[in-house]
Amino acid sequence: MAPPIIIIGAGLAGWTTVRELRKLDQRTPVLLITADSGDFYAKPALSNALQQQRTPAQLVTTPAAQMAATHKVRLLAHTRVLVIDALTRTLRSTRGEFSYRHLVLATGAQPIRLPLAGDAADQVQSINSLDDFSRFHQRLTRAAGCGDKGVGGGSPLNLQSASEHSRRHALIMGAGLIGCEFANDLAAAGYRVTVVDPSTGPMTALLPASASAQLQQALAGLGVRWHFGATVKSVNWAKTGGSIAVAESARVHQVESVLQVELSNGSLAPVDIVLSAIGLKSDTALAQAAGLVCERGIVVDATLQTSSPHIYALGDAAQYATGRWGVAADAAATSVAGARTMPYVMPIMSAARALAATLAGTPTAVAFALMPVAIKTPALPIVVAAPAPGTAGEWRSEASGQWQFMDGQHQVRGFALTGTQTARRAEQAKLVLA
Repeated sequence: MAPPIIIIGAGLAGWTTVRELRKLDQRTPVLLITADSGDFYAKPALSNALQQQRTPAQLVTTPAAQMAATHKVRLLAHTRVLVIDALTRTLRSTRGEFSYRHLVLATGAQPIRLPLAGDAADQVQSINSLDDFSRFHQRLTRAAGCGDKGVGGGSPLNLQSASEHSRRHALIMGAGLIGCEFANDLAAAGYRVTVVDPSTGPMTALLPASASAQLQQALAGLGVRWHFGATVKSVNWAKTGGSIAVAESARVHQVESVLQVELSNGSLAPVDIVLSAIGLKSDTALAQAAGLVCERGIVVDATLQTSSPHIYALGDAAQYATGRWGVAADAAATSVAGARTMPYVMPIMSAARALAATLAGTPTAVAFALMPVAIKTPALPIVVAAPAPGTAGEWRSEASGQWQFMDGQHQVRGFALTGTQTARRAEQAKLVLA
């Protein structure tokens, strides 16, 4: 029997590649290997689930077994790939060794972690997956005194309960897109929120200064407190306060309920939870160990092939050399020589369609269209299509809640819309120079 196409990673990139491939090819065997459960969920939903009182289990849209059956793939969940041998077209995993005809790396990205001082530095959490959100949700339910049904389940967070427990306090490191979305969600769910960022305002890498100021004011209206020009220096257990039980895997232990966070500006903040949202870095560990060319991500060509034949990459793990569009949400999103990683959903969808055609026997170059991003901050709805990294020009205000990024030739290279102006998304997109 011919070896299968193997896909590593069951996030949006992995499952979308499977779905697009099955539209073109129902016969070629596909093996999907993932370190998590393989359940399908919408990752963007993680940052607005609290106000909606949705548990981690409720965020799963399709169980892994159903996805595998629907798309006729073999799924190895809770399985880690240990090494890839590009010469023999084999890989070794915790479930044995497998040969492949083509290999797709959809390994995603990992949260950037800062080295922090303090005896509670290991309590800082990041959210980049449903498992991460499960742990975060569990910590919040414990802090709010709510019941719990274990990681992956959980009871809905009760807004009144959060209020009754002295409005538990969350500190967010990072005022980028993800940090602001979680700040909005936590504040709307009844939590006190403090955001710390070394920049001068929220989402300054994406938005014009006046739009950033609007967002800052809108979130402040929900009670969000800002510390700009500062970073977190240390996280320690507070010397006073009670303790709460926190389950972690099968282990249950007691931890103090209050953390003491010291900022670089000398401020001290007693908080219940610290969430790091300072950015992501492509997960290139397997690719690098296999000898593939990697920079900020796994370097791919226009057909998404890596430096090794029969190995492809897409999603947050990949560094694309094609397409002039892309949103640099953080400094880590911009790479050298004009190539870039491309976060967010729409680039993944475009890449998966092109890759599926290539895997089905028709080499296809990926083409990225303009992809405006809708930012989930209900306090101030925002749609932004930032200019390509390195584009010279400036933001200009066209009307209240409307900005255009103009280059030196007075061509529109991007736009930002807030509030009711977000309804003009399609109109503005037509004005942007292709």
